[in-house]
Amino acid sequence: MTPPIFVSHGSPTLIFDDVPARDFLTQLGKTLPRPKAILVASAHWETIAPRITASPAPPTIHDYGGFPEVMYQQQYPAPGDPALAARIKALLDGAGISATLDPARGLDHGAWVPLKLAWPEADIPVLQLSLQTHLGPAHHLKLGEALRPLAEEGVLILGSGSLTHDLRSVSWRGPNAEPDWVKSFGDWVNTALAEGRVDDLVNYRRLAPNAARNHPSEEHFLPLFVALGAAGAGAKMERLHTSVTFSVLRMDTFAFAG
Repeated sequence: MTPPIFVSHGSPTLIFDDVPARDFLTQLGKTLPRPKAILVASAHWETIAPRITASPAPPTIHDYGGFPEVMYQQQYPAPGDPALAARIKALLDGAGISATLDPARGLDHGAWVPLKLAWPEADIPVLQLSLQTHLGPAHHLKLGEALRPLAEEGVLILGSGSLTHDLRSVSWRGPNAEPDWVKSFGDWVNTALAEGRVDDLVNYRRLAPNAARNHPSEEHFLPLFVALGAAGAGAKMERLHTSVTFSVLRMDTFAFAG
């Protein structure tokens, strides 16, 4: 089985920023077995019902504004895999989750930023699965559970979001000091994952300290549940990385062994 992974992807400029998370991601692909393909559940694609990229050559999407010109020149020309997209749709449909293929959608920065660092050759097929933020954690856990056969076949299920994501409190300059309200939430999630407390995680909004402050909206936390669900019941968490950027973005990465 290829262990599903949750990665905190940070700012689009992570590909250039001199921060520990970037250093970690540049080594990640070298430490993992080469996946057959990569399916990314990214915080930056939200739809009413699940959609799956089905282009044989998904374009690179520059879904941001106000950055230096070099950020709009970035490309990640990984191939797609329409046949695998059809299989993903069949798995979701079989689990009672109606899904649609999207032949035009490309790769947003939640996908290509971490992938460009970890697999810069862009020679592994990449697909994306959209989130349904309005349906919450339990739905995304179910999405992941439906995708588990792919992980058993060598496909890397990659949830790409952020362990914490209060952009209103970002400190773009100055000391990179982690405030207590960020640390308390991040540490709670780490402990709950280590102890296998899936129900508590699904109910994190009520149980975790400072949950709403760290995630004013949920889209950057929900990819965690896709990865967790794909690993299956009783999955063991391994924290591959932890650091903080811009004071309030916890950049933790987790792998889940079923």
